Amino acid sequence: MPPRPRATGRWLPTALRASASLLIALAMTACAELPKNVDRPESTALASPAGTTLGDLVTARRGTAASASGFALLDGPQSAYGARLALAEGAQKTLDLQYYAIHADASTGRLMRSVREAAARGVRVRILIDDFHSTGRNALVLGLAYEPNIQVRLFNPLAGARSSSLGRIVNSLGDAKRIQQRMHNKLFIADNAMGITGGRNLGDAYFGHGDAGNFVDLDVLAAGPVVREMSKSFDSYWNNERAYPVQSLVSREELDKIREKARAERDQGKASSDAPKPPDGEPRPSGAAFEGDGAKDKSQAEAQRRARVWDQKPVDLKTLPFVWAPATLIADGPAKIAADAQAAAGPAPNAPRPPAGELPAGETVVEGLLQFIGQARRDLLIISPYFVPGPEIKKAFADARARGVRIRVLTNSLASNDAPIAHVGYARHREEMLGMGIELYEMRSEQATVGSALGTSGAGVTGESRAMLHSKVLVLDGRLLVVGSMNLDLRSQEQNTEIALLIRSTALSKQAAELIETSLREGAWHVEKNPDGAGLVWRAPQGSGLKDARSEPDASVGLRMLLKVIGPLAPDSML
Repeated sequence: MPPRPRATGRWLPTALRASASLLIALAMTACAELPKNVDRPESTALASPAGTTLGDLVTARRGTAASASGFALLDGPQSAYGARLALAEGAQKTLDLQYYAIHADASTGRLMRSVREAAARGVRVRILIDDFHSTGRNALVLGLAYEPNIQVRLFNPLAGARSSSLGRIVNSLGDAKRIQQRMHNKLFIADNAMGITGGRNLGDAYFGHGDAGNFVDLDVLAAGPVVREMSKSFDSYWNNERAYPVQSLVSREELDKIREKARAERDQGKASSDAPKPPDGEPRPSGAAFEGDGAKDKSQAEAQRRARVWDQKPVDLKTLPFVWAPATLIADGPAKIAADAQAAAGPAPNAPRPPAGELPAGETVVEGLLQFIGQARRDLLIISPYFVPGPEIKKAFADARARGVRIRVLTNSLASNDAPIAHVGYARHREEMLGMGIELYEMRSEQATVGSALGTSGAGVTGESRAMLHSKVLVLDGRLLVVGSMNLDLRSQEQNTEIALLIRSTALSKQAAELIETSLREGAWHVEKNPDGAGLVWRAPQGSGLKDARSEPDASVGLRMLLKVIGPLAPDSML
């Protein structure tokens, strides 16, 4: 069930139309298969960043902290985008990008131009994308695979034409479990010297330029030794049998047809009709299709968006404040997504251990975090946009509460959740969590009241007022900070592959905690049991001028009723 439905009153009719289309496509779509005996030459990260501008900059800035890595929180869309621009423009040897989704819009267009310019000056570029989004005009980024010095691979692909996501899903219905398993990792690494990870994919909504709303997110820029662990994780996915070079799946001719269709839709003022709704709630892409330097949209709104994107500047890596601290990377191995029945059965006896930072088979990033939660003694601050606690997560929380640990969780409200069906899985556990003494906060969807949350206020945030939480963060006892791609839900624990940085730093933990506590105080509803009787009450954020609510705030009656009807039919593991 990869497509999580969006928060719209038209969802049910859309679902019915989609079901009818599925039946028609099932009858008409011929079976397609993935190619056999694919040539996928192995390659690895740059052995040493020494001698590159970025590598030498890290050495100079690190000073006497030889064994520590440097970190800078990218807590707003401008710094997050500017840091990626800086890495693309500063790379001299290698650029490695790993993403769940790369959307076809203005922000991606400019960023990919910097990537192409890096390739033109001799930088080896490797781009690894989860396959689920690579249809319709989002497939246009795959054209980079046909440019010199750029290689593009798709992870865990579905068979079938790129022009239709529906046809490809129908074609793979016999392997529905694999459809749901997605590579959710996010990495942007330059010269094996500096790298970015966190919650953001690449697209307008992640960098403050979305039409229908923008994501509140958090990334971290890393420098030094821990980046080598990030690169090893990338290499393990890149060289895996589930990673298919674009040339083995899609031809230039097919991409040309997709480009012409995207141009026609743009000229007619239409959005791509075949864009899938993704598993972790990202919106459908909006804006001009990614077409190299970008074809100009005729609308004034698109012209303004493109101007804002091109006005953004790279961050200055020489002056960006870094905190130097010990850290490690934890990452699901690519074998979490099985290529075949043998892979699904698990590793052979005496199999070699995975690369540094990659968890042993049978362990996951979420399970690793639960082990760290077991070390908490005073305080846990957690941001999880999709919070659907399974038995192991509940036990870890119950044990922590028994030790007297204060636990505060910030998640999406029904109104801010771009995947409202996922809210059902959270809501059914809400009263139990409150009964355990866990403090729950739900993000307000209006941008005006969450401008200070996670540093998202300021110029550069545009689009409608709706904001959607997308950060994945944990702060333990004010001394350990975790930033990654994972949610605390069964999908992240059991299906998707994830990645996270664990940083042992009181200074960085304090910085993150202050951002989170500001958002709890000023940008979130505090959910409590109703002191006057059954049910819940949502306490309004400080200074908002709003009244407390007795039902899901800001959500329509129709949406609330729809979820009550559908909710009982959806198991937690599918949300």
